[in-house]
Amino acid sequence: MKKVLIVTYYWPPSGGAGVQRWLKFAKYLPEYGWEPVILTVDPEYAAYPAIDLSLQKELSADIKVHKTRATDWFRIYSSDKSKVPSAGFATNSDSNWKGKAGRFIRGNFFIPDPRRGWNSFAFNKACELIEKEKIVTIVTTSPPHSTQLIGFKLKKRYPGIKWIADLRDPWTDIYYYDQFYPTWLSKRIDRFYESTVLEKADRVITVGHRLKDLLSEKADGLEAKTDVIMNGFDESDFKDITRIEPSEFTITYVGTLSHKYPVNGFLKALSELKKENIDFSFRVVGQVPENIKDVIKVAVSSDSVDFISYTPHDQAITHMANSSLLLLIIPENGDNKIIMTGKIFEYIASGRPILCLGPEDGEAAVLISKLNNGRCFDYADTRNIKSYICEVKEHPFILKDDPSEFSRRNLTKKLASLLE
Repeated sequence: MKKVLIVTYYWPPSGGAGVQRWLKFAKYLPEYGWEPVILTVDPEYAAYPAIDLSLQKELSADIKVHKTRATDWFRIYSSDKSKVPSAGFATNSDSNWKGKAGRFIRGNFFIPDPRRGWNSFAFNKACELIEKEKIVTIVTTSPPHSTQLIGFKLKKRYPGIKWIADLRDPWTDIYYYDQFYPTWLSKRIDRFYESTVLEKADRVITVGHRLKDLLSEKADGLEAKTDVIMNGFDESDFKDITRIEPSEFTITYVGTLSHKYPVNGFLKALSELKKENIDFSFRVVGQVPENIKDVIKVAVSSDSVDFISYTPHDQAITHMANSSLLLLIIPENGDNKIIMTGKIFEYIASGRPILCLGPEDGEAAVLISKLNNGRCFDYADTRNIKSYICEVKEHPFILKDDPSEFSRRNLTKKLASLLE
């Protein structure tokens, strides 16, 4: 069986969509003749924004996972690992001097990101594995985009190796980039890293067509060597899920909320429904800052809101499946038409209708419309948001279209063909 080295910072016990993407690829690659060899950071030295121990049960005993130490620069920010900011300070409060200083340091002294403290350790271990295991194909996946610099360095050391760079998010075009206050010089250095990686990689993979278009503009010839393999859902995650109709009409949001996720138009719709004595429950599963919780509580009475902190992946899926309506929010920023969250595919697989807030011509909206699995509305379109909630409440439905093209097994088949 051919071997592929997968270099990924995020791996169980880390939680999140980025972990699941390559965890699921590794799970199904052997079916297509590839043995995955995983190189990741030792959790003792890692900076994870979330922990999900349930994902460890996905790991086959046959998969080789190699872990190395790292320099954890996030300890400068906080000695408490539970306070490691997601997206590298992007969702942290910016109201005090420590928040602003942390962002500035992150954006100008740790380029492309603080997790590059893993790079030297990972590079040395990767060289050892390549020579010992006779590996001729490697994949680096990001964010953190510093991981791509490991691939670049390996390509220089072993010119004959095939290097595939997987980018799950934009790099210098990410919506929170300017929140790090990068100077002109910092931006130039970061853009140089970005263009170098894209040019030198043998193949580039993205999670959406609009992201492919965005990256293809970075250098000549990129479009021809860039492929789209979307995120997806694993059928096995839903195998033992029993879909139960909630006793009360329940709208569920799963994920993190920040100020970049506009909810005022949606909350106004809920407030109006409440005044009209239309019963519902709004369930939020994930990390929510206290100030946003307060906004939600003001708009909707406390007895109609249920906040559930970050839960293991299997429990999150159960919450999705046992809902009346699922809320999906695309962050509001200049490039949000390209955003294709990993969560959307599990929403689809749950069979429940989706109410999406975001650009109505964005890639997420197009997918939801294609599968006839819900509607997408502008953030401030309270009237139509309210109307759709009432429509689903009166006429509930389960997705009937076949979403199997987005199953992890089928997506891995496409990946295997690119590895050849």
